[in-house]
Amino acid sequence: MSDIGNDCIEKVIKIAILGEPSVGKTALATRYCHEDFSRQYYPTAGADFFLKRTVVQGNRPLRLVIWDLSGHSLGSDMFDKYMFGAQIVMLLFDITNVNSFTRLVDWLESSRRVMRDKKPTLALIANKGDMEHQRTVPYEKQVRFANDNGISSHSISARTGENVSLCFQRVCAEFLGLRLTKAEQEEQLNIVKAEIVTQNGCPQVASVQAAPSAICSLQ
Repeated sequence: MSDIGNDCIEKVIKIAILGEPSVGKTALATRYCHEDFSRQYYPTAGADFFLKRTVVQGNRPLRLVIWDLSGHSLGSDMFDKYMFGAQIVMLLFDITNVNSFTRLVDWLESSRRVMRDKKPTLALIANKGDMEHQRTVPYEKQVRFANDNGISSHSISARTGENVSLCFQRVCAEFLGLRLTKAEQEEQLNIVKAEIVTQNGCPQVASVQAAPSAICSLQ
């Protein structure tokens, strides 16, 4: 049977975001789905859900069902139920928090165990790129973890939005077996708003186009 026309059918993809408490799982989902960010921290109880409609390669419609799992869900009786049917798993850590990176081993092993033969697309997401000056997890360790486990690596900032949309596009394309062109990737680069404090102490907001980063993704 011909596959002509299947590219126009909306494909539903379940994405699970995993990681320790306060690494920015909810912030990432909120930034991507609602283009918003809150400085207030409210721990997720159990799991939360987000929906995002997008397209990949210009005309392939996707409906992303994003599951934001609590940082305390690891080892809980509900973990396997939250993970059921997940096609993409994002392992999120905070570049300023060594423990959040160390614990990724447990998150990865647990997700692989409950998924068994499903083999979802896995991605390592380094959050809080806007706090690079406070980084405590060396970038080399991030790269090594991704390479050792055969998964892609992405660096983002949920606070500024830097590389967030691009990250989701790349991971979804990987899941679908597609390769984004340079132009398609550049389309996902957003305007990052940076707060600048003037001499009189009054904050001003400047907008800059996020530039492509060499550390954004290792495929």
